[in-house]
Amino acid sequence: LKMTLDKALAEAPALQDAYQKDPKVKELIDISRRLEGTTRHASTHAAGVVIAPRPLTEYLPLASFKGSAETITTQFDMHGVERIGLLKMDFLGLRTLTLIDDCVKMIAAQTGEVIDPALMPLDDAKTYELFTAGRTSGLFQFESDGMRDILKRFKPDRLEHLTALNALYRPGPMQMIDDFIKRRHGQTKVTYDHPLLEPILGGTYGVMVYQEQVMQIASALAGYTLGEADILRKAMGKKKADVMATQKDKFLRGCAERGVNERKANKIWDHMEQFAGYGFNKSHSAAYAWLAFQTAYLKANHPAFFMAALLTSERANTDRMVSYIGECRAMGIEVLPPDVNESDIYFAVIRREEGDALRFGLAAIKNVGEGAVEAVLQTRRGEPFRSLFDFCERVDLRAVNRRVVESFIKSGCYDSLDRRRAALLNALDRAMEVGQKRQRDRDDGQSSLLGLLGGGAHTEPDATTERVRDLADWPEGERLAYEKESLGFFITGHPLERFQAELAQMASATTGQLPEMAEREVTVGGIVVGLRLIKTKKGDRMASFTLEDLEGGAEVLVFPETYKKVATRLADDVVVLVKGRAESMDEGRSRLLATDVVPLD
Repeated sequence: LKMTLDKALAEAPALQDAYQKDPKVKELIDISRRLEGTTRHASTHAAGVVIAPRPLTEYLPLASFKGSAETITTQFDMHGVERIGLLKMDFLGLRTLTLIDDCVKMIAAQTGEVIDPALMPLDDAKTYELFTAGRTSGLFQFESDGMRDILKRFKPDRLEHLTALNALYRPGPMQMIDDFIKRRHGQTKVTYDHPLLEPILGGTYGVMVYQEQVMQIASALAGYTLGEADILRKAMGKKKADVMATQKDKFLRGCAERGVNERKANKIWDHMEQFAGYGFNKSHSAAYAWLAFQTAYLKANHPAFFMAALLTSERANTDRMVSYIGECRAMGIEVLPPDVNESDIYFAVIRREEGDALRFGLAAIKNVGEGAVEAVLQTRRGEPFRSLFDFCERVDLRAVNRRVVESFIKSGCYDSLDRRRAALLNALDRAMEVGQKRQRDRDDGQSSLLGLLGGGAHTEPDATTERVRDLADWPEGERLAYEKESLGFFITGHPLERFQAELAQMASATTGQLPEMAEREVTVGGIVVGLRLIKTKKGDRMASFTLEDLEGGAEVLVFPETYKKVATRLADDVVVLVKGRAESMDEGRSRLLATDVVPLD
């Protein structure tokens, strides 16, 4: 807050007056002054690990944090640990590593091709084509709309390019990106303040991009050892004025000893000082770029397997799932509903002549736990299921209850056995009843005559199944609504599909395009999801909801003035056209400030 008690007393006459006139206020502030600036709590770094050559107790005091004997922490903070000479390392756990591991294992299991992520060819043309086209959805560190735009303009063709863009795309150095792109394409001449800078800055077109370059410049021009150069880097990064003054004198003396012109030495120092405050370290950026390359290589060369691993990794994030399912469709990869005979626990690749498809996992269905899925998979290993009745007879109905089977029907799990979901739901109670009876008989040691004669599971016609054959199936809207209820997504169709001609005429953007249309008036079509009515502090009514289309979703705010006009048009699952102003939010997200909402019907 950049505020202290003394400063507050000096700047706020009312507080100064209370301090002088009220003994209780004076006592409170006097005590507070003694406490001000002291440590108020203990905390741990989530990934910080301290390393020493001998037991840590020989160097500093330890503590068990929050009463847990398993979590041992140092009683010195990070700066104290460094000052006494111990090594502090941060070990990051990345979901991307699991994604890559899952993907290569799936590829090996289904195709026999063994891919070592550490040995991926760095000259793979397909991978760089993916980056250059900006098709980076799902790729580590390169997914944002801003980064996609930069990739299209820069056209990277080597890992060093990805490393540099990763370092530049952050607050501070981002202002240099346009110049960096122009230098890359020869639109701006690459120049160096001194010939000694060319071998250091040549790979980044004469632009300082990394902290390591600052260290190399200090070493080459002023004779710093790498240890001394690291002290300079830290001082610049932390903006320590007293250390910087000393370092500048040292740098200029070193440059003079090596014949570097004083004016040029000052200019180079100013560039280094300006850059170092926001410079990124190359070792970090290169590691991130390498992981980004690995994900891009898998997406470019094994797209279905990559998307299966990605969807599995993001299965708890509905917004991302909707976006990635839209990405699958754009890539020509069909996303199939779960299937009782084909699905695994999570997303799986189905190999087909007409192209690989993705099959939803059984654990993705709502109301279905992993115990129920394991029971289904274990039973299926013997032979595939042939009907709903066969399923209910063979699967352990103590693990797979009626609610689970109902969710299976609504999500399309039995479509390969019988596409009439309404008929199956109507027959469910009878199927469960027959299945439970057969399982009780088996538990009691009884067998049907058919079983004694070597027959299989229950296949004979049942009066109930005969009767439901003529039952009308659900209309498309109801079928899709049940799909969304059980999966959280539309899979076999989408309510927007029948409005494609109208949307082509009337909509000016999709939810996926909103981030690049900030502060512009747009018209977007989609489905109202999660409608919330809100009362403002003044007592007026307004609303918020998610507008979901084939590419994902965006938040929509309907302020009181607009809400009065459109209130009767708003309801969950209604397909609407929203007019309004696009607004940028954090983490690349966008929202719409609605000025009108019109049902597409």
